[in-house]
Amino acid sequence: MDQENVSRQVLKGVAASHDGMSSNPRKKFKKPPGAALNIAEIAEGVKSGSRLYLGKAITLLESSNPAHKAQGQELLNQLLPFTGNSIRIGITGVPGAGKSTFIETFGGMLTELGKRVAVLAIDPSSSLTGGSILGDKTRMEQLARNPHAFIRPSPTAGTLGGVHKKTRETMLLCEAAGYDVILVETVGVGQSETLVRGMVDLFMLLVLTGAGDELQGMKKGILELADAIVVHKADSNNAKLAKKTQAEYKQMLHFLQPATESWKTQALTASSLEQTGIRDIWDMVEQFEETVQASGYWQKRRQEQTKDWFGSMIADELHSRFFSQSAKRELVKTLEKQVVNGELTVSKAISSLFE
Repeated sequence: MDQENVSRQVLKGVAASHDGMSSNPRKKFKKPPGAALNIAEIAEGVKSGSRLYLGKAITLLESSNPAHKAQGQELLNQLLPFTGNSIRIGITGVPGAGKSTFIETFGGMLTELGKRVAVLAIDPSSSLTGGSILGDKTRMEQLARNPHAFIRPSPTAGTLGGVHKKTRETMLLCEAAGYDVILVETVGVGQSETLVRGMVDLFMLLVLTGAGDELQGMKKGILELADAIVVHKADSNNAKLAKKTQAEYKQMLHFLQPATESWKTQALTASSLEQTGIRDIWDMVEQFEETVQASGYWQKRRQEQTKDWFGSMIADELHSRFFSQSAKRELVKTLEKQVVNGELTVSKAISSLFE
């Protein structure tokens, strides 16, 4: 079977959102009758704004098959000139802060403003079985049905390193498909926040009322990553306490280094249940973009992020190629046993490994 047929079999029936193009301002891409599925076709489908082809393109990039990986990179290279035109927003939050509810409400409002919204939800994968929850479409039912939105859960496959590569590449594909706003929801386990901060323009932290108690278990480092702190669930009965918490965060922000050059971190309140404060958050995002663009830091940050990505990919590739050698894998086992038994120092073992 040739490579093109292999790709067609792999991509056939891929679980992706319905095309939903009836209200899409972009021209709908139609596959010519009898045409074989190929990279050029997928690229055109993505550029046309088709959610079906976008889903197929992401699946191709996520494939572990070497042939598919090569085709995925060829596809991404073709689409690269059409990327970079969105605002990328990372969203994290303390347990129970209601991230998914907020994203659904926020994303729905953005589509009403004429924006196309992509949600990339980083899903935890079991380190034992590799299984992933992948339940984001069930948690954001209304947004999943919205023809102007696209939701894609991304399993981390037991390693946060996968976030750095796959989420970045998926983000580029979404930009090529014409999505104006990309929301990246983190798993919320500490290290993932730092990784997502390194691939978005604005980083938003969702918190609950009672900042003093909450901060006891929150690392200062996470606060320093945030460009905006949103006191969520500021519903009618909780509104007064939410305002008090907002004031506490504003006070604390005076003592923290801003996460973004030329921007002062904001503290806001919002209720997804009552849909209050949601538009204020978008107004803040637009102000952020205008301010940081004017300062010249916007492009500088993106260039630095791409440079960091390049460096991390070099490390990933070296690790992958090293352990793909069966002789090296066996030597690692032998040296590991000697180190554990106290027969060899770690430094000496490493020297032997790379001789």
